[in-house]
Amino acid sequence: MTQTQPLAIVFADVSGSTRLFEQLGDVEARRIIAAVLDALTVVVHRNGGAVIKTIGDEIMCTFPSALDGIRAACEMQRKVTGDPVFARDSIGIRIGMHHGEVLAEADGDVYGDAVNTAARMASLAKRDQIVTTAATFHGATSIGGFRSRSLGRARVSGKLLPIEIIDVIWQEDTSNITMVQRAIRVDDGADRAQKLTLRFRGQVIELSPNSPPFAMGRDQANALVVDSEWVSRIHASIEFKNGHYVIADRSTNATFVRFGDDEELRIHRDEIPLRKAGAVSLGQSLAVAQVDVLYFQCG
Repeated sequence: MTQTQPLAIVFADVSGSTRLFEQLGDVEARRIIAAVLDALTVVVHRNGGAVIKTIGDEIMCTFPSALDGIRAACEMQRKVTGDPVFARDSIGIRIGMHHGEVLAEADGDVYGDAVNTAARMASLAKRDQIVTTAATFHGATSIGGFRSRSLGRARVSGKLLPIEIIDVIWQEDTSNITMVQRAIRVDDGADRAQKLTLRFRGQVIELSPNSPPFAMGRDQANALVVDSEWVSRIHASIEFKNGHYVIADRSTNATFVRFGDDEELRIHRDEIPLRKAGAVSLGQSLAVAQVDVLYFQCG
């Protein structure tokens, strides 16, 4: 039976696992990663959490509260960095977390917006980092006494506006850490000036880093409607991510992109950053597209 409940969702994965496989081979790399995940599992249980699943070099777990999740995440980082065996192999982890309402299944698995947000935090984290939402951090640290630094704002799928994110400071010695950092500067002046201008059939559309994802396709609910038989109902979207405007294809017939006078690129169920200026065609090559061409200009 599915039920809704508030939980802290934590994702932790081994940073640089590809290097391990390249340098040590499959058997030894798998052994090391398994040892790291086993050590993280012990920390999870010690802090009252539950391991939901392990996927490759990643562990997903839940905790009853945001405070429990932050405490466990800090202990995970200290465990890995303080273990001489892991240090010998230059092992590090990165952690993302979020606290919110989830749909909990009878088998223990969890779903929902909070899980997606936690996964997004994990994708933003770097080695030795714990990245979480400001709401999660401030909801826990009134009694936890943890330190943090702001990473600015980041866009999360399903959220209309970017959200404030936090780097939790888990190190006891912070002498080598810059406490003021804006690693993701969606709101800084340079980003505000970074516009994307789109031109389509006489329309001129300007996107900013704070704009919601710009959806394109045949369905009337899209921001740009292209009513052609070769265009999918929800065909593609343009979104500002990690300092770039990125076009992502979700279609049946692919999306075609040309930068300047270069050869056109065909992207299908994939995404690429837009650069400088060029043209986009949904569902058919630019060579055969006529009026249904979207022209873009970055900056």
